[in-house]
Amino acid sequence: MRSRLMITAVAAALGLLSGCGSGGSASAPTAAGRITVASPAFADGGAIPRRYTCAGEDVSPPLTFSGVPAHTAGLTLLVQDPDAPHGTFTHWLAWDIDPHTTQLPAGATPPGAAQGRNSFTKRGYSGPCPPQGPPHRYVFTLYAADRRLGLAPDATTGDVQRALKGHTLASGTLTGRYGR
Repeated sequence: MRSRLMITAVAAALGLLSGCGSGGSASAPTAAGRITVASPAFADGGAIPRRYTCAGEDVSPPLTFSGVPAHTAGLTLLVQDPDAPHGTFTHWLAWDIDPHTTQLPAGATPPGAAQGRNSFTKRGYSGPCPPQGPPHRYVFTLYAADRRLGLAPDATTGDVQRALKGHTLASGTLTGRYGR
């Protein structure tokens, strides 16, 4: 009896696994729904060079993207500091980026993108600028959406996240560190 239950449980689990990736939720990317986000300026988990911070030129770092699904309608980029003293701090939010974009040079505005106000209340990129102390993490997240978001220019991070809910085909992150 015990082995029959075990076989039934294994068969049920295999049945569930065989359906993954074909009709599941668009907001939960599968392994095939992973985008690679990288930068020639720093490795994942590495230090963000001063040039890309408030202590330097305060320009966005160069980024590269691969693995964007072919049927993507638009890309969204969020850069956030989850270690900020008063909660997650947004340094950049851009949406409706051309889905064929594979790289952004340093200081570039994403092609076809709308940019919202970051937590500095500025439109566009504002680099890492943590208080004195241990380094903070800065997470660059790229989302592939099945539709253009078409948000108003004053959209907030919350507006962007709500618009992506249920429409995310794939995502990827790159994390850098910076401290003063």
